[in-house]
Order: sequence, then C-alpha cells, then structure tokens
Amino acid sequence: MRFAALRPLLLASALATSLLMTSACAQTAAPGGYAIPTDGTLLSVSAQAESRRVPDVATISAGVVTQAADANAAMRQNAEQMAKVVAAIKAAGIAERDVQTSGISVSPQYKYVENQAPAITGYQASNTVSLKVRDIAKLGQVLDTLVAQGANQVNGPSFEVDKPEEAYDEARRAALEKAQARAEMYAKTMGLKVRRVVSISENSGGFPRPVPMMAMARAEKAGYAADTSVSPGETTLSITLDVVYELGR
Repeated sequence: MRFAALRPLLLASALATSLLMTSACAQTAAPGGYAIPTDGTLLSVSAQAESRRVPDVATISAGVVTQAADANAAMRQNAEQMAKVVAAIKAAGIAERDVQTSGISVSPQYKYVENQAPAITGYQASNTVSLKVRDIAKLGQVLDTLVAQGANQVNGPSFEVDKPEEAYDEARRAALEKAQARAEMYAKTMGLKVRRVVSISENSGGFPRPVPMMAMARAEKAGYAADTSVSPGETTLSITLDVVYELGR
C-alpha cells in the first residue's frame, strides 16, 4: 500500500527530470559560451572604424645634462641650470599638473685604455621633466625658450587629443553600422534574418600619423629669428567591435 501511494510521486519526479533534460538539450553551447538555438545559428562579426582629429595637446621632455670633476659639483651645477628651465616652464604658462619629473641621475664617466682598468674622469648629472603643452601654436616658442634657459636635452613631441570620447563615439557608430550591414548580408545570403545581438565587445586605439621631426635650427626671416617649426598632423582614433548575432528564419 505504501509503495502504491509513492508511485504518483515517483512518476511526477521522473517527468520533471525528463522535462529538464529536454530543455537542457534544446540548446548547444558554442565555443564562446553562447547557447546556439536549435532553429538558428550564431554569427560573429568584427568591424573597425576610424575617426580623425587634429591633436590639441603635445607632450615633450626637456632636461639638463651637466658634467663636473666630482658628483656633488655635477649635481649642484645641474640644479642651478634646471631651476632656470623650471622657471621658464612656469613663465610659459604650463600648469603644475602638466609638469612631471621623469628622471634624475648621476653617474661616473670613464676613460677606457686598452689593457688598463677603466678610470673615472668625472661625473655626469641629468634631470628631465615631461610636460604637456595645451596650446600647440606656442609649442615652438616654448621649445626655444627652454633651450635658451639651459635645457640641453629635448625630446618629442608626441601628440594626442585631450578629450577623445566624441571621436571614439563617432567611430563606434560607424563600426556598429558596418557590423550590422555585414550581418544582414550574411543572413540574406543564407535565407535567414538577424534576430538579435547576443554580445558586443570593444577594442580601441589611437594612432598618430607620422609628422616631421622638430626643426631645431632657427630660421631667419624678415629680420627676426623664427620659432622652431612643429607640425601636429592628425591623430587617428580607431574602434574595433566584435559582435555576435543570432540568425534564424
């Protein structure tokens, strides 16, 4: 009698298990972890788009290298000369937040003679700062001023867009339109329709176009010395979208 009473419960449990197994088998997992519908398929599309902007920020490094017979003298001379460079940076209107010390060093200088141990001939000290110039039109003038005030090591510039999100959004829209058009083409070719977007992932990057090197020699024109010539060119901001679509009838 007890077994007869349990039979409905056992049958209900078996039926529930069967339904769960049927539901689990209705979809197959794709390699990416997405469920493939039994009446459709998944399509992965990659699309890239670019947006170009004229850079509005330039980053340069400027520093002082000094040499002396001993390390203390090299550092003192360097500090005195670097103080003038830092004062010139402030006078040029460069904000403190845009100036960062990137390296300070002092090292011995050696004389090498064959079959003899290297001999120290003096010491070299260096101090370098990285700074952002937000008015590119004044970049050449800033460079000339730094050199005039004692900077004897200058590198750069590298250019960037200060607020790139608008340009990136422009590229995102274009990339998404490309991906959608490509998905529609695949679906139409196979006699299917695009049902929905399953996932979107994004990669971004900025690629500055090659620009001429800074002309460090000063040119004479109309009776005055021209500022160092600098050409910012363009910066290309790119977006790559990987979009997974579900296709079906």
